[in-house]
This record gives sequence, structure tokens and C-alpha cells, in this order.
Amino acid sequence: MINYFKQVKEEASKVSWPDKKTTYNLTFVVISVSLLVAFYIGLLDFVFQKFITLIL
Repeated sequence: MINYFKQVKEEASKVSWPDKKTTYNLTFVVISVSLLVAFYIGLLDFVFQKFITLIL
């Protein structure tokens, strides 16, 4: 178990972490894309709901 955590620490030290600006930019991209996808799915849901209501 101790060996495992030593290896984890060793591998984590090899990771190339992004700088603050890159982190903010990528966070903005993820949030923007998530909102666009949520809006698109919500719009499709609304359109299909109205369509089904017209049929029934």
C-alpha cells in the first residue's frame, strides 16, 4: 500500500499542469459549450412537446 502511494506521488510530480490563464480559458469554453448544449436540448424538447400536443 505504501509503495502504491509512493508511485502515485512520483507520477503526479511528472504531470504538466496548465497555467492560470489556460485554466480560466478552458473553464470558460467548457461552461459555454455546456450552456449551448443545454439550450439546444431544451429547444428540441420544447419543439417536440408542441409537436406531440398538436398530434394528440
